[in-house]
Amino acid sequence: MEAYLWDWANLLMRWLHVIVGIAWIGASFYFVMLDNSIRPSKKESDKKRGVHGELWAVHGGGFYHSQKFLTGPKDEPLSENLHWSYWEAYSTWLSGMGLMLIVYWVGAKAYLIDVSVMDLTPTQAISISIAFIALSWIIYDQLCRRLEGRDNLLAAAVFVLILACDYVLFQIFSARAAYLHVGAIMGTMMVANVAMRIIPGQRRMVKQIRMGVPVDGRPGLIGKQRSVHNTYFTLPVLFIMISTHYPMTFSHEKGWLVLAVIMMAGVFIRQFFVLKHQGKKVWLYPVLGVALLGSLIVALSPNMYKSPMADQPVAAVSDADALAIVQTRCAMCHAEVPNYPGFYQAPKGIILETQAQLEQHATLIASTVASKYMPLANLSKITDEERAQIAKWFADR
Repeated sequence: MEAYLWDWANLLMRWLHVIVGIAWIGASFYFVMLDNSIRPSKKESDKKRGVHGELWAVHGGGFYHSQKFLTGPKDEPLSENLHWSYWEAYSTWLSGMGLMLIVYWVGAKAYLIDVSVMDLTPTQAISISIAFIALSWIIYDQLCRRLEGRDNLLAAAVFVLILACDYVLFQIFSARAAYLHVGAIMGTMMVANVAMRIIPGQRRMVKQIRMGVPVDGRPGLIGKQRSVHNTYFTLPVLFIMISTHYPMTFSHEKGWLVLAVIMMAGVFIRQFFVLKHQGKKVWLYPVLGVALLGSLIVALSPNMYKSPMADQPVAAVSDADALAIVQTRCAMCHAEVPNYPGFYQAPKGIILETQAQLEQHATLIASTVASKYMPLANLSKITDEERAQIAKWFADR
């Protein structure tokens, strides 16, 4: 019953995370588009009111007129009906950390720890997880402060920081957990930008406007910089959110590099749309993004890397031998009644107890065993020789 309830907690938290994540990303994308699409007002009266730029849009059967004031309107009060965008960000981060707790901290032995990478206790692994997420934000924030005004150098430094986290995490946690922690690190940077830099700066500006004192525009510039960072983080974070379904990426022996290439492809693609909102179509960026992804597709194809037993001949493997391996190494979870703690039903409904079931799922078994995604965290201690035998059995079918 406990495992059943944890599954429901996982489902509901994941559902909430997707819903509020859509709201946050949608708002973020919209305001980036709006900020890059505004053009100087043609009316002299608007310029006197402090209008920095405007955009006319049509949507949903109506017409909309958006105007931007850098430091608030001049010679008129700021509206009391002021909309703020921050709960979407906070809800997305909180639900994401809820998933981290449910999946990776409560299930540390199965999902967070890989003893073949580093033999940690759950307490050690969880402590490292929390420390990594918190420390990465502190380093990122200090980089932003110390490199203020040097945007290109800052962008390079932030990328190096994330790449370093990516590499080091792969030396500590399971490959799947390493990916998710890179996403959690970037997600934390994004929400902390909102909570600790963007919103407080805007609140100070609003207070100054309402008091009728000169408005310091610097918080607005800082908020703009952090918002730009957030928009480039978005596509990599979205990929990481869905990456757990595709072990061909994170289970590769250089999974950290695979993630780095995919993140760079996402940045190139996002850059195209950012510039497009400014009226510039630089097709080189999506071409570079697609080229990087295409290169990965080729590099990760099964015939491009060798299994640990590739140089040793493997004798023919019978159906009975293959079934015996699967029953020993996989059926502890993939059974009508799993006997591994924490599983009350077979993951994804895949049962591997009979020859017919083995044949039904042969392709999936071969790919997940070869990629070392399964058995999960190698809890059943499958050997490289057994992996090679499953590959041989599948190839000879």
